[in-house]
Amino acid sequence: MKIDQSLLQTVIDHALRDAPDECCGVLSVRDGVVDRVIPLESVKRSPFSFEIDPKVLLATYMEIEDAGAELGVIYHSHTRSPPVPSQTDINFGERWPGVEWLIVGTKGQTTVQSWLISERGEVTEVPIEIAGAG
Repeated sequence: MKIDQSLLQTVIDHALRDAPDECCGVLSVRDGVVDRVIPLESVKRSPFSFEIDPKVLLATYMEIEDAGAELGVIYHSHTRSPPVPSQTDINFGERWPGVEWLIVGTKGQTTVQSWLISERGEVTEVPIEIAGAG
């Protein structure tokens, strides 16, 4: 994933704002670069998990596709554990192969990691490239 620092900061700010509950949202991707952060509201206000209303997720997906982009990343936060996919994340992610999972860890020092979850539940870390850095 390639993302501008200001967009990544928007995701981090969302995670910190919703803590101690987990936040959630999606990132619109165009030509391999994140072009928009779309914060969503978790219908399950909890420090242990998040839940996106399926109708909201479908409408957001269609809005992104209609704009000529793709839903490339689903993001959420972990407020009590490292930013590594939980079994719940893996179970949900299996239904979205090819979509990255960006997780913001807010316990202690804020950390961000991104993952791909295959339809078989295999988890692979994906580097986060800051657009324009380097």
